[in-house]
Amino acid sequence: MSDNIWSYGATSGYQADADVVGYKVEATDGHIGKVDKHSNEVGGAYLVVDTGVWIFGKSVLLPAGTIEAIDHDAKVVRVSRTKDEIKGAPEFDKDSHTTDPDYHQQVGGYYGTQATRE
Repeated sequence: MSDNIWSYGATSGYQADADVVGYKVEATDGHIGKVDKHSNEVGGAYLVVDTGVWIFGKSVLLPAGTIEAIDHDAKVVRVSRTKDEIKGAPEFDKDSHTTDPDYHQQVGGYYGTQATRE
């Protein structure tokens, strides 16, 4: 896990030139969806995951620091959170997730708090 929740960890398998859109996303306790969008912005990297029917077709924002491993051969992203932790995250705001620093602080605080409980 990264010290900065918005940065990829050194051992995550992150590759700056890799497009992970469409990769399956696995929580610690099972499949949660597919990557719909991603950002490689330094200090603000994230994935937007389309959860399909798992949480009624909603999307979730996962900071890069929650990513445990990226398997480019299998096209799978593994995150270090359970389904319930992800489901309990602040609701995804598709309109302001890239522009609202308060939203990023709220999401980062939530996942950072989750990290301290592990």
